[in-house]
Amino acid sequence: MIKRLPRSLDAKILYIIILALLCALLVYFVAYGLGTMALDRIYMSQESVSARQAAFYTDFSQFVARYQVRGDDGQSIAQWTVDNAYVTVLVFQDGELQLRAWDGIVQTASDMQGYERLLYASQYNKLYPMGFADGQYQIAIGDNTDLREDQINWNISLLLAVVSFFAVVLWYMRRLTRRVILLSQEAGAIGAGDLDHPITVKGADELAELATDVDSMRRSVIERMGNEKRAWEANSELITAISHDIRTPMTSLLGYLDLLHEGSFESPEQGRQFAASARDKAMELKDLTDELFRYFLVFSRSELELNMESFDARLLLEQLLGEAEFDLSDAGFTVSRIEFEGECGVRADPLYLKRVLDNLVSNAKKYADRERPILVVTERKEDSISVCMSNYVAAAAPRVESTKIGLRTCEKIMTAMGGSFTTTRDEEHFAAEFTLPVQSL
Repeated sequence: MIKRLPRSLDAKILYIIILALLCALLVYFVAYGLGTMALDRIYMSQESVSARQAAFYTDFSQFVARYQVRGDDGQSIAQWTVDNAYVTVLVFQDGELQLRAWDGIVQTASDMQGYERLLYASQYNKLYPMGFADGQYQIAIGDNTDLREDQINWNISLLLAVVSFFAVVLWYMRRLTRRVILLSQEAGAIGAGDLDHPITVKGADELAELATDVDSMRRSVIERMGNEKRAWEANSELITAISHDIRTPMTSLLGYLDLLHEGSFESPEQGRQFAASARDKAMELKDLTDELFRYFLVFSRSELELNMESFDARLLLEQLLGEAEFDLSDAGFTVSRIEFEGECGVRADPLYLKRVLDNLVSNAKKYADRERPILVVTERKEDSISVCMSNYVAAAAPRVESTKIGLRTCEKIMTAMGGSFTTTRDEEHFAAEFTLPVQSL
């Protein structure tokens, strides 16, 4: 399996530097090669060389005539080579090398060894006659200006290589800069309140991770604001529904109390009926306020402070469902239970789990048909334990709980414990199911 190269910013910068070096080397060799080829074909062609030789000879002869230069005046001849760089002048008399001058330097025959004189003389196969102030001499002119042109070619090639290196590096840095500027602009738009403005994520380096984190923060803010809006709307609906739910029994309670206070009853028996009805309405108010207390106890915290512990699922459910069954039986219900098979463990907060079952028991007492059994089924699924409580709805049951305070409480508790809570209802049946994730014992 081929491992992918690191894609961090440090690694990418290193790759760009290597790429820039390779590009610089390529540009250098191509430019230097083309320049050398041009020098060989144009500057060093036979015609160009001959033309330069003739020009040098003409210029030197004019120099000698103008300043009456002697054939043994090495300093004057050397001065001419200063003005004509990369040109060498050799002066011969009767076929013998007398002096050699180049770049302002002069070397006389007495300064040369015998083999040096032969070597220098052999480099030039053609001598030109030249009349100096002290007589007739022969000269040879060496053209080394190709070294100067080659140096210029080398400098230009090196300059192009350096430019190409920095061009590649600056191109990549410009790309990074544009990404940073774009991220800054998008973050600024979000900071200004435009939460729907998306964050552009490109690549897989630290900048991409930063963009991803900023986008995740944007989504989190949107989700949190959405949750707050939904919570505000739900609480508004809850307050509206509660106002109605409280006003109905409160109105009846006040009506019965007014009748009792005014003595508007025909017999003591009817008075006791009014008092009993007033007590029932007061109990309805108590039940509603209890539900409200449990609801705000749970929903007043963004995160529930759970005390999660590991339990044997069978023992924990046996205890909690046993208490619920006893409570329902004491209220006149018949309860049938079906237990799951096998052994497994769960993590849960037993106090909050009991609160869920208390809500379901309270709901059953209000709306379940006492003439039919309440069925409680526990089932082991692949990765969870399910507890389902179902019952028939009584025909004379009071108005269905519009606020669903208890059910909302159950849902939040089970979600906080890593499980789930769902309900189903039709005209005759109601069922509530909650689950907990299982773990090995």
